[in-house]
Amino acid sequence: MEKAGRQMMSVLWIILPYSAFLSFLVGHVWRYRHDRFGWYTAIPETDRAQRIGASAFRIGLSGVFVARITDFLMSGPHSHPEGWIYGTITVIEICALTTATIGAVLLFVPDMIGSPARSAVSPLDRITFPILVAGLLTWVAIKFDPNSSGDGYRTAETLFAWFRSLFSLHPNPEPIEHAPIIYQTRGLVLMLFIAIWPYTRLASFIAEPLYRLARRWQPTSSAQPERELSAPRRS
Repeated sequence: MEKAGRQMMSVLWIILPYSAFLSFLVGHVWRYRHDRFGWYTAIPETDRAQRIGASAFRIGLSGVFVARITDFLMSGPHSHPEGWIYGTITVIEICALTTATIGAVLLFVPDMIGSPARSAVSPLDRITFPILVAGLLTWVAIKFDPNSSGDGYRTAETLFAWFRSLFSLHPNPEPIEHAPIIYQTRGLVLMLFIAIWPYTRLASFIAEPLYRLARRWQPTSSAQPERELSAPRRS
């Protein structure tokens, strides 16, 4: 029984993360071949609110990413960044999460409650918004965990320690195995979000501007007509 339990934990906290990373990479290759990340410009029915939502989500997600990476790199095994650095990270995260949430609402809600001229919402798009909400709620619960203060920083001891080990030759699921349920839930939410990211419209709002920027540096003779790159392939 104990052996079976350890095998289950290995599947949950080692195999699933690597599967999510693989889905993230393969999905971006598929997305490039499918529509060149062109959802944002390929659908003329995209209204002004959704365009504003795209910009808000892009800015908010970038802020969250910068804050999380800073916290991740500056946190010790049992401590978070000290003084004004930690306060700045917290303020940036709150502002960025608020901005990203507003952007996500503007992006998803109109198409979900309305009737767009053509289907613009995939099944994965429909579950993306609930996943974003779950990510926001778990962040709030973890950020204000009363037991994660003083000499103990549970995020560093659990999520960060587990995530760092995934990029080593010896992945270690023990930190997350023994973590409180809210930390485990957040780990699962993040894995699911990483896995489905390339297959949703959200990938367009991050990858498409980078793709277009890279194309500007290519010789004009080798560039394909812009309309061919923007239009998704029809099945």
